[in-house]
Amino acid sequence: MFQQMIEYLRPARVLILGFGREGRSTYSIIRRHLPDKKIGIADMRPIELDDANVTLHCGENYLDAIEQYDIVIKTPGISFRDVMVPKETEVTCQTDLFMRFSKCVCVGVTGTKGKTTTSTLIYGMAKQAGKKVCLIGNMGVPVLDSLESGDADIAVVEMSSHQLEYTTASPHIAVMTNIYPEHLDHYNGFSGYVAAKMNIVRHQVGCDYFICNAEQDFDKYFNFSRVIPTVIKVSKNGGRGDEDIIAAASANDRLKGIHNRQNVCLAATAARCLGIGESDILEAVRSFAGIENRMEPIGEYYGIQFYNDSIATIPHAVECAVDALDNVETLIFGGMDRGIDYSEFEKYLETCKLRNIIGMPDTGVNICNALLERGCTKNIIIAKNMEEAVDAAFRFTSKGKSCIMSPAASSYNVYKDFEEKGKHYKELVKAWKE
Repeated sequence: MFQQMIEYLRPARVLILGFGREGRSTYSIIRRHLPDKKIGIADMRPIELDDANVTLHCGENYLDAIEQYDIVIKTPGISFRDVMVPKETEVTCQTDLFMRFSKCVCVGVTGTKGKTTTSTLIYGMAKQAGKKVCLIGNMGVPVLDSLESGDADIAVVEMSSHQLEYTTASPHIAVMTNIYPEHLDHYNGFSGYVAAKMNIVRHQVGCDYFICNAEQDFDKYFNFSRVIPTVIKVSKNGGRGDEDIIAAASANDRLKGIHNRQNVCLAATAARCLGIGESDILEAVRSFAGIENRMEPIGEYYGIQFYNDSIATIPHAVECAVDALDNVETLIFGGMDRGIDYSEFEKYLETCKLRNIIGMPDTGVNICNALLERGCTKNIIIAKNMEEAVDAAFRFTSKGKSCIMSPAASSYNVYKDFEEKGKHYKELVKAWKE
């Protein structure tokens, strides 16, 4: 129950680490239930807060405050890669506290890509079946806000690796869409990233379910003999009884591609574990309206169909989008370099159906230069920014063809996040004049 969490925090010296959307949510909850409790808040940025019972730790050395507290409620985006946490200090987060103290059935969805689509599909299936369900987590809804309201029997929680890194509980139904190299700047290499992801199953018990992508060997990442959930491996081609669901996904323009077929099958399996019937699952797939920034159709301009795929921050996601959509002639890509190996992606760009490859700083420029050095015969354009990239897309894309902006990298070198990048791209496309 929610009150149990409050009683757990009451006697402890509590530090809220990071004061963005989730940190402010945590502060508001503590203040509503423990109005006089002395707490700390730490952030790199200055904080303006009129609260005599708060000690602020701001500036470059804000992480030094950790050793002064018993419980640190960490914002997911803060990296502890080079931080030594005292043994007596508990590091937790909203996702961990939710799973430890919530009484509703928790369906956790993680993976490098496909989390939002799969989570939203499961939510839609439960909603279609008349369940009291909420959709929370990594898509921008702090999970403790839902715990406080207590108006759902089922919580579908999208979980990033950052949110899972310090969890000590796992959901009743855990869904793993896939694992590819990502966020390597946040962890000590790929192994640290994988270890954080696998926390979604690490604390499961015999009555729980772990649903995963059958095309990937998760046994090499985790010793399943140490846990005893029911493990269900789901193929991209589905299983017996999935034929109608796959057909419905194929007929929905917002679920194009083999990767989305996999997402639909994973979601359907999770829904069945919740006792949801086939007719409700099928209707939810048919009515799925898509995810903003994921293979999102912007519209046709000057005879060219434009798509926004700014959420595609790894090469595999870009490849899936290009292969899934019809008539893609032009790719705009590039972003912050986080140490991902792009050698296989370069080979893909040389051999795929794309004709125009427009690279932006930093990774896009580097890859375009590498392709030019290798003698790639495609039309390779280096753009200084999004404005130049969109202009080039209009000038070089043939009428009747498509252009997609799909970065294969994070957006933090120029933009606050992938949403801001996608918004800017859409604005430029809609405002372009011939």
